[in-house]
Amino acid sequence: MITAEQLKKHKLTAGEYGHARDVLGREASLTELGVLSVMWSEHCSYKSSRKHLARLPTTGPRVVIGPGENAGVVDVGDGWCVCFKMESHNHPSFIEPRQGAATGVGGILRDVFTMGARPIAALNSLRFGRPEHPKTRHLVDGVVSGIGGYGNCFGVPTVGGEVVFDASYDGNCLVNAFVVGTMKRDAIFLGLATGIGNPVIYVGARTGRDGIHGATMASDEFSDKKAVERPTVQVGDPFQEKLLLEACLELMRSDAIVGIQDMGAAGLTSSSVEMAGRAGNGLLLELDKVPLREEGMTPYELLLSESQERMLIVAKQGREEDVRKIFDKWDLQAVVIGRVTDDGIWRCTWHGEEVCALPVPLLTDEAPKYDRPQARPDWQDAVQVLPTVTAGDASADLLALIGSPDHCSREWIWSRYDHQVGAATVIRPGSDAAVVRMHDTTKAIALTVDGNSRHVYLDPVQGGMGVIAEGARNLACVGAVAVGATDNLNFGNPERPAIMWQIANAIDGLAAGCRALDVPIVSGNVSLYNETDGNAILPTPTVAMVGLIEGELPAIGARLGRAGLEVAVIGALPTHGVGGSSWLARVHGLLRGKPPTVDLVAEKALHTALIKLVREGLVEVAHDSADGGVALALAEICLPLRSDASVGLVGELPGSGDRTARLFGEDHGRVVIAYDRHQAPAIDAVLAGIPRTVVGISGGSRLTLTDAGAPVIDVAIDALTARWRDAMPTYLAGDPWPV
Repeated sequence: MITAEQLKKHKLTAGEYGHARDVLGREASLTELGVLSVMWSEHCSYKSSRKHLARLPTTGPRVVIGPGENAGVVDVGDGWCVCFKMESHNHPSFIEPRQGAATGVGGILRDVFTMGARPIAALNSLRFGRPEHPKTRHLVDGVVSGIGGYGNCFGVPTVGGEVVFDASYDGNCLVNAFVVGTMKRDAIFLGLATGIGNPVIYVGARTGRDGIHGATMASDEFSDKKAVERPTVQVGDPFQEKLLLEACLELMRSDAIVGIQDMGAAGLTSSSVEMAGRAGNGLLLELDKVPLREEGMTPYELLLSESQERMLIVAKQGREEDVRKIFDKWDLQAVVIGRVTDDGIWRCTWHGEEVCALPVPLLTDEAPKYDRPQARPDWQDAVQVLPTVTAGDASADLLALIGSPDHCSREWIWSRYDHQVGAATVIRPGSDAAVVRMHDTTKAIALTVDGNSRHVYLDPVQGGMGVIAEGARNLACVGAVAVGATDNLNFGNPERPAIMWQIANAIDGLAAGCRALDVPIVSGNVSLYNETDGNAILPTPTVAMVGLIEGELPAIGARLGRAGLEVAVIGALPTHGVGGSSWLARVHGLLRGKPPTVDLVAEKALHTALIKLVREGLVEVAHDSADGGVALALAEICLPLRSDASVGLVGELPGSGDRTARLFGEDHGRVVIAYDRHQAPAIDAVLAGIPRTVVGISGGSRLTLTDAGAPVIDVAIDALTARWRDAMPTYLAGDPWPV
């Protein structure tokens, strides 16, 4: 008899278990309860979000495979596709940052190459608590080491990402990992258990006790009191993953298999169940044949283990030896552990005795699906009221912003990543978007990852739209057309109506942005219950976006490379104010006001024109104006990137009205460009009515801005550079964050 205490431990409600018992017509065994627990967890079943995720646009003329498979696939022409996905490893990274982050990278790599794609680039989106929090420095160092260590050893370049610090992440860091791969359209593999009688083959590393109940833990909240209950985090081996990649890709060329699936969250259970579910078949697994690395493991443990570097394959009957030979060549396990059946039942035996017999639909399509109550928070109106703040010295404020945790140089981070392995990286970390060549083609792909939790917190719909707009704008800055996106939705406890309201409304904002800008969401992940002691993280939907560049690569940068260039802002001038701005948060410690609204029609027109400007070589610099406003964007284009010499700027603050809003307001639909002034007529012809407001001319060693002749900002580029470049290394060396 399953007890209430067992249900609580397995994160199942009495109602959920009652439904399972009714379907089975009997009590579940403890092993079956463990299987139900992981398959019905938020991480695997999306039971709180499925209803809302259905509103996201997931189809389009380029979409080959959308959500539901291991990763999404988009056609980029000439028989080529790109395959990509983003997933979270938040809770494991907080518990053990190095291994948690490393295995997050390993898992998303397998999601991509199980589709038949060779990974060519990785990005990440990271959120940490306050720099002064006692765990933050440890988490930053461990997570960065884990990402770099795994990616570098595996041989995939980590080419970009984002990092944000906020008190809401003190007890719950976020580690969202993204990988993209390339493949031929006729060489896509799916996770299907087809062909009655076909053998099921376990390949890769042996199974241990690491990560048991990891999927269930991902749907749990943290507290200091529950630290002893936290399960062991998985341990990764990037060298074995590299062997697994090469073995799997060679196997896919052999015509010996019909389906392949990564053993990720919930391990052998989820991989086998999902393969059977997609095919509408049953499966028989002989668990005593699973290769183990620890003695005395039980069926419960090996079904729920999340040991890394493992895959599940359904091969054609009679081709078992072909599979073994390929994996022997790469010094990896390949063991037949079961077969496909026609009864729709997922069965497991242990030394001949049946230990699980569950209908596949019960674990997949019939998993719980909730329309949880929503309620606009009673504090929402209050936080949208912008208090009166006194504008200080703009030069001092700019120095504070550029040296703040959210805007300082990330070189300390990305210098630990190999961003050149594979010899395909064109634009490296530090620009609006990374660019990577697709070998054997005349194409390149641009990559960016974006999120703005402040804006989403203050207005989830507008904040969600803004995430999409900024991602597509970043791609346009390097001349790329957005072709698809993947999301990772990080929120608190969905059982709280206020959190569920944030989730539903943010998804509506994402959906509106995607539809208007023709960017389908082809894959993604939901990470809920990101809370510690009842305190939720800021709502943090992150979006990784992929863009396409065809033909000759444009010569474009995000830094002023020489003096004498005219600098201008294209797009709407600031009108919104400073609500939700980084300036308000970092200089005044306030998260208040309404975030900027998004004009999606104007955004699309701006992106289209900007792509043409870049592709036709009319501009030398293009840099998105987003966090920190126009002032920060102008400062950033003056900074040296790596060892390049810096170039100053003398100009006039664009626009009219409130000076602080014009400096630091974060209105959407604006990009800073620099160009030879003789190109101005051709630029205006392309802009076709989109405003171009000249700021000034590059040159000198200072950033100087006036407003109607009055000095506003006057600061040495060397001072900006020192504050920007030194902040994070100083902090990671053990000193307080410099102010």
